Amino acid sequence: MERDPLVNREELDQDLEEAAVDDGPLETAEASGGQLEELRAQEAATRDQLLRARAELENQRKRSAREVEEARKFALQSFVRELLPVKDSLEKGLEAALGEAAGDAESLQQGIRLTLKLWQEVLAREGVEELDPLGQPFDPDLHEALTTRHSLDVPPHTVLEVMQKGYLLNGRLIRPARVVVAVGGDTGTA
Repeated sequence: MERDPLVNREELDQDLEEAAVDDGPLETAEASGGQLEELRAQEAATRDQLLRARAELENQRKRSAREVEEARKFALQSFVRELLPVKDSLEKGLEAALGEAAGDAESLQQGIRLTLKLWQEVLAREGVEELDPLGQPFDPDLHEALTTRHSLDVPPHTVLEVMQKGYLLNGRLIRPARVVVAVGGDTGTA
């Protein structure tokens, strides 16, 4: 039996196609194996970068927490340094009052005035503003009314007396002025 050369050719072409199909996945697997190794290397590099970024973030967080704690601890350092001369002045005044100059009330008063002036200068440098609203209209945002008093001498809602001065720190109220406020002269009696 002789074979037809065309059939043989067709069978041969079919065998080659099958071989190509069979080799395809093998070549793909080999190519995929190389790609897989490359992807694994990229994954390892990315994981390493992620771990380093996390560690850096944690270090930055700890560093920031330390800096905030240091700032909180020593925030008043310059303020305290400026108050020390006021304390020194008060101590000297007390020594003078108890010592030889105890009978000299005028020099003691002068020392206290100078100490108060020094104190006010320190507070002003640090942004502290004194509220002394005597004779001004009552402002509930800045003043605390302790009581009211009838007065015909000033308009109603005017501060008649300051029991305790108030203070602002850089424009923010830190203590309201405690005041006595005027109400109209009409007491309601006929």
